[in-house]
Amino acid sequence: LCAYQCKAPLPHIRAEVGQGGDLHFRKIQIPTYWGNYACIIPYIPPIVDHGECGAFVIQLHVISLILRASCNERRDSILASVKMASRKPNARTFVVGVGMTKFEKPLTKKWDYPEMGSQAAADALRDAGLSYNDLQAAVASYCYGDPTCGQRALYELGLTGIPVFNTNNNCSSASSALMLARALVLSGYDCTIAVGFEKMERGLSEKFTDKTSPIKNHVDTLTDLGADPKPLQHLNAVTSDVIKMFAYAARDHSKHYGTTIDQYAKVTYKNRRHGAMNNRACFQHPVTMDFIKSKKELCHPLTFPMSAPTADGGAAAIVCSEEFVNKHNLQGKAVEILSQHMVTDLPSSFGQSFINLCGYSMSKEAAERCLQDAGISISDVDIVELHDCFAPNEIFLYEALGLCPEGHGGKLIDSSMWIKNKNG
Repeated sequence: LCAYQCKAPLPHIRAEVGQGGDLHFRKIQIPTYWGNYACIIPYIPPIVDHGECGAFVIQLHVISLILRASCNERRDSILASVKMASRKPNARTFVVGVGMTKFEKPLTKKWDYPEMGSQAAADALRDAGLSYNDLQAAVASYCYGDPTCGQRALYELGLTGIPVFNTNNNCSSASSALMLARALVLSGYDCTIAVGFEKMERGLSEKFTDKTSPIKNHVDTLTDLGADPKPLQHLNAVTSDVIKMFAYAARDHSKHYGTTIDQYAKVTYKNRRHGAMNNRACFQHPVTMDFIKSKKELCHPLTFPMSAPTADGGAAAIVCSEEFVNKHNLQGKAVEILSQHMVTDLPSSFGQSFINLCGYSMSKEAAERCLQDAGISISDVDIVELHDCFAPNEIFLYEALGLCPEGHGGKLIDSSMWIKNKNG
């Protein structure tokens, strides 16, 4: 049972019965103080009209779509093109265009997030050979910004009335945006965009100090497991606590598996060499192993180069359905998304392990779900892109993904070799 209370009396409710795919639906126009709302619902009668009382009750399982119709033409085009709940469970989704700005150190370039987001989105549309009018929905990701920054960034490209959703999920914000953009396609939209951007500060910061910290449980567990509660020198509390989580996890890994500082340093060495060959990377100069190990130690064994820096920039991806790919002849550039999973903290996260506190167990669970859904094993994967917020985390994730047995992450990077990309 679903009920909606209007602030204005309802002199009438106009209902039209139609059919979308195999799903019968009823379209209702609802006059309110704020304008007309169009509501598409599965046709599950009856609809009870309470006349002048200003309320109505609908018997149904799900309201599929509610749109504010400030622009009748755009509303009608979306209602015609979006067949909610009609996509098959085994539907295929594809990325058909990507865009990315160059990443810059915070406060070193005079630009703002609308430029970062719109540039990345425009590049993705250009890469796909599409226009902004082709998009039916958007998901924007960022952490350092007020609500609705996604709208402000995308309005640089047009005012088409599409729904724009904003997500803030810390380091997984961009992955969340991509996952939600795909979920929208699976729910019935044909073409969506995931766009991420960030205008940061020189370090991590906590804005709402009058509220409970979202990482309080993690910090409490960190202390309960034996970490020194005192903040690291010259760092704010949130930055200090995050660094300590990964530093103590690295110590645990070394204690149990013999992982060395050289092995952690090799992660940074490798990634900085990658950056030197990427004209959009923030750091474009390789560094030596001695440089990495000799720089200031933030918290043993982490040195400054083993920590990912903050940076400003943006990126975007166009996600669409198989029908859209075929209709627009995008088969030659379509890359299929076989599986996506997000896993949040498990009981083991707050157990007896610094490594699990840093996300090992939930990363392992997410990887296993993805591989199972895709019907492949980790040995079938040719390229892996890992989140290296701190160098030891990459070692942990080698193991969580199943690239090597637990405890063998250091040995894996020792036995690795440089492979040249033959495709440029």
